[in-house]
Amino acid sequence: MAGAVAVETNKDEGFNAPDSNAFGHSFRDYDKESERRAGVENFYKTNHINQTYEFVTKKKEEFEKLNRAKMSIWECCELLNETVDESDPDLDEPQIEHLLQSAEAIRRDYPDQDWLHLTALIHDLGKVLLHPKFGAEPQWCVVGDTYPLGCAFDESIVYHKYFEQNPDFKHPVYSTKLGVYKENCGLENVTISWGHDDYMYTVMKENKSTLPSAAFFIIRFHSFYPLHTSGAYSYLMNDEDTENLKWLKIFNKYDLYSKSKVRVDVEKVKPYYLSLIEKESGFVSILRSDFSSLAKRLLWFASEEEEYQCSQMFETEKRGKGR
Repeated sequence: MAGAVAVETNKDEGFNAPDSNAFGHSFRDYDKESERRAGVENFYKTNHINQTYEFVTKKKEEFEKLNRAKMSIWECCELLNETVDESDPDLDEPQIEHLLQSAEAIRRDYPDQDWLHLTALIHDLGKVLLHPKFGAEPQWCVVGDTYPLGCAFDESIVYHKYFEQNPDFKHPVYSTKLGVYKENCGLENVTISWGHDDYMYTVMKENKSTLPSAAFFIIRFHSFYPLHTSGAYSYLMNDEDTENLKWLKIFNKYDLYSKSKVRVDVEKVKPYYLSLIEKESGFVSILRSDFSSLAKRLLWFASEEEEYQCSQMFETEKRGKGR
């Protein structure tokens, strides 16, 4: 799979961005009266009150174990058919539609950047956290715009007023410009509000994905609108972040403006994306299972001798956990 190359700025000029979203309104217009406005605002109120530095630290410790389930990338895409993002004022379609709309739009304009096609396909897969198989996490800690924790909340963050009820808002350190960070420390070292972006980023790292660093950057920061739309928190970036941000800004056009009623023939494009997944060695599976769950599952596909061996493995693991 090809790695990221120098950004060709003229390429994305070929993308014809629609004038309106799936509801006929301007994109990311949080003030426009619409069918979803009240729900979106209530979502962000809950999000901004509860996303704290301490909360995110605990969530990262909980989910970095990757012990929720094991499935293929495409199975994960199909699982998102049951998911609608309550924070998104532009879309009410199942998430797999959005993934393929984004990927296909990029594929048309960047036919040789197959890493970017795959990145578009997987960029929102972390939203499986909403599904019962992954714990049925509440929407406010899975979706929505993201922002740093451990430093001041920038006023460019949508519905900023609700941060006044966040415990970190008046914290003596977390309320300052740099907070717990140093200037140009690099975004890799910054704690970001917990959600599907950071989760999928963790999945990629732990599964040793071979996608280029720009793909990791896109996955982790594509919802970080205060940065790539308003330029906030740029003082935390290092040189690598600056280069990767160029690709993120290109990706964002397709991520945002492909949210329309134009449908994608899933079965027609599926073989192409399966071939990309096959080439990306880090995505044989999206999540690793813990040993005991794997042993239990193997029992369903084993001969009598293998079943006995698996049961012994399981009992050994269980005794080890009891120590």
